[in-house]
This record gives sequence, C-alpha cells and structure tokens, in this order.
Amino acid sequence: MKHRRMSRRRPAGPLAAGAAVVLGLALPLALATTGAGPMPHPNAELAEARRTLAERAAVPGTSWSVDPRIGKVVVTADRTVGGERLARLERVVAGLGGRAVLRRTPGEFTAFLAGGDGVHSGAGRCSVGFNVTAGGRSGFLTAGHCGRRGSAWSPRPGSAPVGVMTVSGFPGDDFGLVTYADRGERPSAVTLHGRGVQPIARAGEAALGQRVRSSGATSGVREGVVTGLGETVNYPQGSVSGLIKTSICAGPGDSGGPLFAGDTALGLVSGGVGDCSSGGTTFFQPVTEALREVGARIG
Repeated sequence: MKHRRMSRRRPAGPLAAGAAVVLGLALPLALATTGAGPMPHPNAELAEARRTLAERAAVPGTSWSVDPRIGKVVVTADRTVGGERLARLERVVAGLGGRAVLRRTPGEFTAFLAGGDGVHSGAGRCSVGFNVTAGGRSGFLTAGHCGRRGSAWSPRPGSAPVGVMTVSGFPGDDFGLVTYADRGERPSAVTLHGRGVQPIARAGEAALGQRVRSSGATSGVREGVVTGLGETVNYPQGSVSGLIKTSICAGPGDSGGPLFAGDTALGLVSGGVGDCSSGGTTFFQPVTEALREVGARIG
C-alpha cells in the first residue's frame, strides 16, 4: 500500500487536471526461458525484495523497479549516495540473493523545479500537465511537489493568478490539481513549442518499451522510451512510488509537464537525473492514478 501525504479541499465546483497545454509492476514475468539463461525470479519473490528495500534501504538518491527482461529488481544509486549509505545499500542488495542488482548513475535525482517561463507558484516555475474537467469546472494537473494546497498560479511571475491549487499529493505520489479561477473551457491539447499542438483525447497506461514524448517549459518536446514501471524514487523530500521510468531528458521547470503517446495522456513529470545536453532519466507520475484521485477526466 502506498503511503501518501495529500491535502485536498473540495472546490466550489468540479475539479480539473491537465496538458503542458497551450495556456498553457512488475509486469508478468515469463514463466520459462529458452536456452541457458537464468530463470527469472517469481513475482512474489521480487515483491518481497521491493518491500525489503523500502524498509531497509530507502535512502535519498536511490530508486528501484522490477525489470521483467532480466527478472530482477534493478536498484539505481545516484552520485550523492556514498559512505555508510552506499555500504548499507550494497549490504541490503547482496542480502537479496540475486533477486536484485545495483547500478550507479551520474548526477543527482531531483524533483524538478526552477524559475522562469511556464506556470508559476510561489515555489517557482513548473509546467502544466493536462487540462481536465470535473463537475463542470476546468483545471490542470501538475506535479504535487510544485506547490501546496491554496497556492496561487500564474503564467508569469507577478501576473494575475489563473487558478489555485486545490489538491496536492507529495511525497508518496506526485500530482497536484490547480482549479482555474474562471469557468471558461480549455483546450485538451499539449503544446509542441512552435510546431503546433497535439490534441489529447484519452488517458492510458504506459507500457514497457513504448515510444513516448514529453513537453516542458524548459526542455520543449522530447522523445524516448519507457524503461521501467512501478518505480520507487527516493528524493531528498521523501519517497514516491509507482512511477514510470523513461529515457527522456528533462530539467528544472519541466515538472508537472505531460508524458503522452499520440493522443493518449500517460503521465506527469516528477523528477529525474541528468539533462538534455548529456542525456538523462526522467520519472513520471501515472496520469490515470492522478485523475482517479481527484475525480477528473481528460478534456
């Protein structure tokens, strides 16, 4: 069960969630292998390994998820994990008896947030995710770490607010709902930053190996592949689980921006490591869970 910290207030009308808009688990493992390769570990063993990691090795700068291609839990540690924390992580992974493998990544896992263009709260700049409708009111989804319940949001620093964050879930999850101040309709579309827009018609679940795109105020439109599902990421501010792991690059200011494939909404930028000059890994909050939690629909 996920432990989530969420604050929410029932708005006067329907909630909405949202597209870097124009404003803006383990998967079932194969039961057998051919050739001389090792047999994958059963799902129950891998689930137990994940629980052990959560209880004994949830240190900031780490993440893990099941890789069904090798039948193991892949544990990743960023450059900040060293000394006794690294030694503890190595001991826990070794104690899992081959059910997990430890890898290192350069850079540092961060929940992206910065100042600049895009959508602003008192905490800095983020990106709009997907516009949504709930009970006749419009709003947009973004990352929960971008603001607190009651925070005002505007297109530019110092400009008039366009809405207020009415739901904020972070850590545990990473999504927030900003309800627009007016009752006007908003486009169900993602901006392609100078190349038109991508209409968004539905929400769906990401699949391992799926080719996907993201759109953010800092990095623009980026493409990549889904490399993991059900990822747990341990940020300095707390752990977030159930995330989509991708090969897409992102940076500060992209938080909350959309992950999509064609006209299907998939996720919201949570955080990651690296940047678009050197490449990186970005994690996304599944949009289906965010929509379910706030009682909203795309559009």
